[in-house]
Amino acid sequence: MNKEFTIGSHSVGNNAPVFIVAEMSANHLQDYGRAVEIIHAAKEAGADAVKLQTYRPETITLDSEASCFQITQGTIWDGTTLYKLYEEAYTPWDWQPKLMEEANRLGMECFSSPFDFTAVDFMESMNMPAYKLASYEINDIPLIRKIARLHKPVIFATGIAHLEDIERALRVCREEGNENVVLMKCVSSYPTPYEDINLNMIPTLGNMFDCVMGLSDHSMGTAVASGSIALGIKMVEKHLTLRRSDGGPDGAFSMEPEEFAEMVKNIRIMEKALGSSDFHLTEKQEIEHEGSRSLFAVKDIAKGETLTPENVRSIRPGNGLHTMYYEQILGQHAARDISRGTPLAWNLITD
Repeated sequence: MNKEFTIGSHSVGNNAPVFIVAEMSANHLQDYGRAVEIIHAAKEAGADAVKLQTYRPETITLDSEASCFQITQGTIWDGTTLYKLYEEAYTPWDWQPKLMEEANRLGMECFSSPFDFTAVDFMESMNMPAYKLASYEINDIPLIRKIARLHKPVIFATGIAHLEDIERALRVCREEGNENVVLMKCVSSYPTPYEDINLNMIPTLGNMFDCVMGLSDHSMGTAVASGSIALGIKMVEKHLTLRRSDGGPDGAFSMEPEEFAEMVKNIRIMEKALGSSDFHLTEKQEIEHEGSRSLFAVKDIAKGETLTPENVRSIRPGNGLHTMYYEQILGQHAARDISRGTPLAWNLITD
């Protein structure tokens, strides 16, 4: 898989800055003005992109009260049906071109998660720059194949994926000649307990599938997303709302704008702190290296006097002979008078 590519005007992967995505999801609360506010909040917080979800309740599930359509898995949505949840959560399609235009106007990318063929066609009519596959759709091979054929970046969530699901999805992308793929480490638990996140899987998956790695984080706070950067993450996605107290299907585990801004700040700090993997000292460190220990005369030493542990020591700074010569010079003699505090040099020493 390609290790660097573009989403719109932004580079993703390799040496590019971490691509930070604000997931709007259902946090618009069916209010278009609020959706626009979230986009502006994402921009002010430092996001590179806003992500939507493109489905209608009837394209993602059935309006049925049968037991298999009831949500009873111990989630924050228990007590309702899939259809009712998606009816409340979906983003009206007539909003989406306008929301994308607003994000682009602010210098951000805007893309979405499609959930059926009609959603892909609709997104393509807007020329969205990337496609995100939710983890529950990672086994929808016809949908993946249709998306892969568009030769735009494909972002896979892996929250409920088995390894064979990931392998199959990537194989389809390769078969269609699309190698611009991001694998998003995530856990489909809302909010995600920290002990379930397993960030150490990130390099494992990156090495196994040889592709750009991302993190779709549903935990509370900024720590997980910020810390993931040290493991090679090149894309971070977090839900964004205006205030959690506003409610909504995803409000309880979403970030508020101030938290999102703090996360972006910490990610950018982590990027700077990671620096190079090559071992070398910075210019400042090289200057400081001169302050390391070396051999000095710590007493006045007369010409011909023997060098001993009493008159020669390893001390700071590093102006004298290297300390590795300490035992070699003991027992030798001063070639001339040496004052206390003089850094030792070979021309001061004689057999």
